[in-house]
Amino acid sequence: MIVVTGAAGFIGSCLVGRLNEAGYDDIIVVDDFSKQEKYRNLEGKTITAKIGRTDFIQWLKDFGSEVNFIYHIGARTDTTEFDATIFDELNVNYSKDVWNLCVEFNIPLVYASSGATYGLGELGYEDDHAIIPDLKPLNPYGESKNNFDIWALEQKKRPPFWAGLKFFNVYGPNEFHKGRMASVIFHAFNQITASGEMKLFKSHNPDYADGGQLRDFVYVKDVIEVCLYLKDQLPPSGIYNLGSGTARTFLDLAKNTFKAMGKKEKISFVDTPIDIRDKYQYFTKAEMDKLIATGYTKKFYTLEEGIEDYVTNYLITDRTY
Repeated sequence: MIVVTGAAGFIGSCLVGRLNEAGYDDIIVVDDFSKQEKYRNLEGKTITAKIGRTDFIQWLKDFGSEVNFIYHIGARTDTTEFDATIFDELNVNYSKDVWNLCVEFNIPLVYASSGATYGLGELGYEDDHAIIPDLKPLNPYGESKNNFDIWALEQKKRPPFWAGLKFFNVYGPNEFHKGRMASVIFHAFNQITASGEMKLFKSHNPDYADGGQLRDFVYVKDVIEVCLYLKDQLPPSGIYNLGSGTARTFLDLAKNTFKAMGKKEKISFVDTPIDIRDKYQYFTKAEMDKLIATGYTKKFYTLEEGIEDYVTNYLITDRTY
């Protein structure tokens, strides 16, 4: 039996689909099922049961002996939310409960951390445990993820295998419900469909041209392949980056979205919203050597390949994964 939290969400639902493809059908899906717009992400998937997020900890206490693996993907991911107490409850304390029950029942655990933990990248983007206590995230979301990473590394009692995955800028199918937090590719597709043009944020940093801001964009299909690899191979436990390992500009992203849609480029720039302007990352790039050194050999999608697949096979056809 495999448990996936956040299973009706973006990455979680893609992971459930990939587990089904790999022959795993005994899956417990955990989420806040009051949000009905996400139901579509689980349509056609084979699962054993749905457990509400608030009921899961008690369920795990009762049935933990039957669980073989947990993917704890569920989290509050809104980087524009500044009430730290929300993140403490959902991203830190809840995750501690999951961890402690994995210890009690000897369950391997993969959990979602975030590239947001690196802040402005003052210490670089290497997934070295030694720098984690000194990282300076830019918002309460990033702080909550880093706080849990710090806590996990301090624990003497640990699951038999555990991995924290620092997701960078993940994009791909099943993110339609995320609103403002959906990927720029998703928003670009919708803007181009509606108006024939795409608006990108201006740069408010003299070191970067408008649209020249650089991010590590990683396709969700690569993310879920790594998740399966960790379960099947059980490499050394620890915290791992999960990005493409390449930094690309937002202009690259927009131009490739126009290309995948077969549309003529029309790109303009608007001011970055005030509420996120001073918390804005101008550069991210996941150092991927640590994961690769464990024996992971699958090639990651390029930005061009990922956008082409996402746009033509999911967005244009309105399909989920």
